[in-house]
Amino acid sequence: MQSQRAALRRNVTGWSFSALYVAFLLVFGLIPVIYAIYESLHLALAPGQWSFNNYVTVFTDFRFLPAVVNVLTFMVIWIPVMVFGTLLLALLLHERASRATGALRLVYFLPGAVTGSAAVMLWYFMLSPELSPFAPALEAFGWETNNDMFSESNLPWIFALVAFITGVGQWILIMFGSLQSIPTEVLEAARIDGAGPIRTALSVKLPLVGKYVAYMVILSFAGALQIFVEPSLFYSITKAGSSWWSLNQLGYSFAFAQGDFGMSATVSVVLLVISILAAMILVFRTNFFQTEVDD
Repeated sequence: MQSQRAALRRNVTGWSFSALYVAFLLVFGLIPVIYAIYESLHLALAPGQWSFNNYVTVFTDFRFLPAVVNVLTFMVIWIPVMVFGTLLLALLLHERASRATGALRLVYFLPGAVTGSAAVMLWYFMLSPELSPFAPALEAFGWETNNDMFSESNLPWIFALVAFITGVGQWILIMFGSLQSIPTEVLEAARIDGAGPIRTALSVKLPLVGKYVAYMVILSFAGALQIFVEPSLFYSITKAGSSWWSLNQLGYSFAFAQGDFGMSATVSVVLLVISILAAMILVFRTNFFQTEVDD
């Protein structure tokens, strides 16, 4: 009887801690998703009719495929750089842990304090050959004017640079914390077996923090798929790219340039489905939910 009461108290305590999160998830997560799906299945001129015409119209729109290519190009550049750059810096920080480690973590994290529109303006100033204090170096690479720098082919690289600098700091802290959780006995055993720093990193550390890497890839993929601020602001400043360079921008154009919120909701649903499918592949193809080490 007492054990049943204790189990009931634990369950009540657990649900009470998660109740607020569940409430926020419903209000700001599930309900907007359901409403977006509802909107995507209704035409703007015939709100009472159910139809998949919005999806057909979006997929056949002349802007859709270029936006997909732009986002994919950005993702191919940014995600590998983010993952490998974060792992490399976190492993170096963990391998050479010292009194300066705290200061280095602060240095890595500081660029992330400037995000969003402020980061875009900062990097526009730094990359503009007409304004940057590094103009001689930029001109040495052939970028003498803003048109040279902010060309269509350079935009994915510029967006990847901005996203990496602003986002790498927090992921380094997360990865460093996960590396700190590795038992010292495991690392000492690897050293006794003759494993050097590189072998230890590849064969011991990385496998033990694989869940965190998968988590980073999932969130990086979702963030890259929804890129909006960088291309929007660079377009408004330099007219580089277009007002529908990314899929999120295309959805914004449908809603606020054409007044068709059903089409905008369709783009949102497409992004949601792609993110869920990618997350499911990563989660179920890795040991993300594994809680015990197999014997």
